[in-house]
Amino acid sequence: MREKSKLTSDQWVALLAKEELPAITSIAGILDKFSNDDRSSIPNLSKVILHDQALSSSLLKVANSSSRSPVKRVTTVSRAAIFLGIQSVKNICLTAKVLEGLLNSKHLSPAVYDRLMKLMANAFYAGLLAKMMVPDYDESTQEEVYLAAMMYNIGETSFWSTGNPLTRQLIQKVSMPKIAFEQYCASTAGIKFKDLSIGLARTWNLGELLIKSLNQPQSRTKEMNIISLSNQLSEAIGSPPKNKAKFDQLIKDVGMLINVDEHKLKLRIESTRKLAVELLGSYNASVLETYIKPLPKQQDFGGLPSPVELANLTIEEQLIIGIKSLNGLTKTSRSMNEFLTHTLQLLSQIFHFHRCSFWGFSQDKRQMECRQSVDSDGDPVRFHYTFALSDSQNIMSHAVNQNETQFVENFKDLKWRDYLTFESEQFIESGLLCLAPVKVNSKVVGMISAQIFDKTGYFTEQDFSHFDLITEHLNLCLSYVSKQLQS
Repeated sequence: MREKSKLTSDQWVALLAKEELPAITSIAGILDKFSNDDRSSIPNLSKVILHDQALSSSLLKVANSSSRSPVKRVTTVSRAAIFLGIQSVKNICLTAKVLEGLLNSKHLSPAVYDRLMKLMANAFYAGLLAKMMVPDYDESTQEEVYLAAMMYNIGETSFWSTGNPLTRQLIQKVSMPKIAFEQYCASTAGIKFKDLSIGLARTWNLGELLIKSLNQPQSRTKEMNIISLSNQLSEAIGSPPKNKAKFDQLIKDVGMLINVDEHKLKLRIESTRKLAVELLGSYNASVLETYIKPLPKQQDFGGLPSPVELANLTIEEQLIIGIKSLNGLTKTSRSMNEFLTHTLQLLSQIFHFHRCSFWGFSQDKRQMECRQSVDSDGDPVRFHYTFALSDSQNIMSHAVNQNETQFVENFKDLKWRDYLTFESEQFIESGLLCLAPVKVNSKVVGMISAQIFDKTGYFTEQDFSHFDLITEHLNLCLSYVSKQLQS
């Protein structure tokens, strides 16, 4: 495809519909000619489907799937169409052509291909989840909700399928927070994915419900809420958020909207997942099956398990969870404060420190000031303290100058006597202290302190090496994020 870096939304829609995805445009135009009357439309539409072997095969497979469960196996297109109904047949045809058209995309980089696969799987799953949420609606409305939910993000999905050089440029920023990424795409390439979705929905005549859900999100009818929530749910299952509470709230919102308790809702979601995997085979799109994931477990979230859950794991398992959670943050956050808060909570919960703190330089660089602290449960605590850097040789200034982690097991040891100032002694008292420099691209920007207030808490040299591992990984993550922001 030739490079087109600055097209208007209308030009992009025309390009996608006519040049990139003509088969979808063609089937959409054909389907639009048939009314939603079963008696008058089914015979003629069946004849059209018979001319497309892949379409005929998909229709028969879907008709005989477990979700439809015909009493007797359907073996002809005409019988399948009668059994399914005209609107269902239309949606099956369109779904088949959308999956076929997008899966035929060529010359995609691995990262773009993975993004496309995820979006396709999420869209297909969202459509089925939306239909699952309206079991008591008439068949016509169920099909309309399914189609609107499945095509909700068709603009972005279609864009990644093009192989345009812009896809390689924009994919490098896809780990940014969603709103920031959309703004980046708009400013860099003039592309607003929602506008593309609206344009394609109108071009393919996909229905007013879809267009309204995109164009008038403030009109929150129940059906539009279902379309939005089904897409949020599908995305959150495929890529669990770092905050488990956010996912739990999403499940709660869906349950309240459709008046189903959490346990029953999760059973319905799992049943829908199995159906999605089965139907993907019917559409010759089994390549997407691995992207349709079960409901996430605790370890799938970026955040930490509860202290009770952590206590049941080995130290190695806890460290792996901690490192994975920091890695997860690099995909969702650019906030240094968020990384620091997460690391303080991580250290306190794994090692049972009584207090973990982050220290930053004062504006004139003459002091280190405590900026935030958490207790042994990872909860914020108020702690105000400062260390002089310029006119005093103390334990904090020593750690800054050494630029490496420090383990103060006994402050009375001779090796610490040069740093035995009043402020240091008051800070450490009779406990033990770990210090670790916080660095961004090798530059020290602060210090982490971790304390146990008395010696009854057992803390070994090996524990200290694990502490060092976590803090060093924090520095790697901060440096990585910094370079991403600069690129």
